[in-house]
Amino acid sequence: MAATHLHLDCPSGISGDMFCASLLHLGVPLAVFQEAVSSLHLTEKVILKTEQAVRGGLAGLRFLVEEPGHHHHQSHGHHHGRNWAEIRDLLQKSKLAPEVRDSSLGMFQRVAEAEAKLHGVPVETVHFHEVGAVDSIVDLVCAAAGIHHLKVTEITASVPVDGTGTVQCAHGNFPLPAPATAEILRGIPIRQLDVPHELTTPTGAAILAHVVNRFGPLESFSADLIGYGLGTRDLPDRPNVLRAFLGHISSVSGNATDTVFEIRTHLDDITGEQLAHAIDRLMAEGALDAAVSPLVMKKGRPGHLLTVLALPADAEKLASLVLRETTAFGLRLERIERRTLRREEKTVQTPHGPVRLKLGYLGKQLVQIHPEDADCRKLAEKAKISPAVVSAAARAAVDTAQ
Repeated sequence: MAATHLHLDCPSGISGDMFCASLLHLGVPLAVFQEAVSSLHLTEKVILKTEQAVRGGLAGLRFLVEEPGHHHHQSHGHHHGRNWAEIRDLLQKSKLAPEVRDSSLGMFQRVAEAEAKLHGVPVETVHFHEVGAVDSIVDLVCAAAGIHHLKVTEITASVPVDGTGTVQCAHGNFPLPAPATAEILRGIPIRQLDVPHELTTPTGAAILAHVVNRFGPLESFSADLIGYGLGTRDLPDRPNVLRAFLGHISSVSGNATDTVFEIRTHLDDITGEQLAHAIDRLMAEGALDAAVSPLVMKKGRPGHLLTVLALPADAEKLASLVLRETTAFGLRLERIERRTLRREEKTVQTPHGPVRLKLGYLGKQLVQIHPEDADCRKLAEKAKISPAVVSAAARAAVDTAQ
């Protein structure tokens, strides 16, 4: 089975250079990063290097971005950087692959929106400080290029952590997490450790917020490769390492298990139109599912039970949306285990035309076939037959192909 799942273990946080280093340790050639950076046509001369090192007894790689003749300061306050318009222009004019360019733009957009909110200015006028520096631009573009090279289809991560000290930013000293980091990770769980250092940087936070589908521990995962991306400093009580697992969800249990939140509320004074609008908004904002069932409430009044499934990172956002978009005065959130079939999408040819299908596997056994209703209706209308006939033909085509 192809290794298409990347899981990030962040016991000491994450920075852009640690993430890039972990991808290099997984086998991404440095040439992939060099080609991506060259396509930006930066005015600064940049040299990319790797360095083998050890952190907390673990061997791995460091990713170094050097500007000859430029003295690099580690402190956040000394970077000068570019503004959002300049970085966006740089990426849009580059020769990056469209997927890499769009992913890079998405990461920077998250930083721009965070900075705009923090400083009370329009997004267009945001001037980056830390994340506008050349090394941070390189880190985010290389992160996108590395993910694209590995052809991963899903990325998960452990809950990110940060220290409890202070950090010097462009506008002074702030307690950790740094303001930009905290804003970028809004809605994502984060833990603080009793370590007097910044562990998760704004660049690392932007990568997590943009590419990670789910936060939590590894479950039923089979790793083919493990990469170790090393941070700059040695930490006293833990290895300063980002661990990247490349592999796939194991089919030993026959299905995939993950943790989701179930949001429930009882409604007895909402119109059907309001309820339909609320469900549309919830699905648009990332709900895994939103459903309504009839309910008999106190005094025999008819009502509705609204149930929403959410990824842990989206639970707070969607709970707030329920309270804003419905007549609810309260709700219940419960962490539950969800078990799903392994899914596959394919297109089959029928006598009436092509039909897209969703296939569900329990281990290696195909147990569900769901033809796309829109395709069946379109072909049925054209052939003047029932959609059920087209659906049956699509199911038969799958059976023949198995």
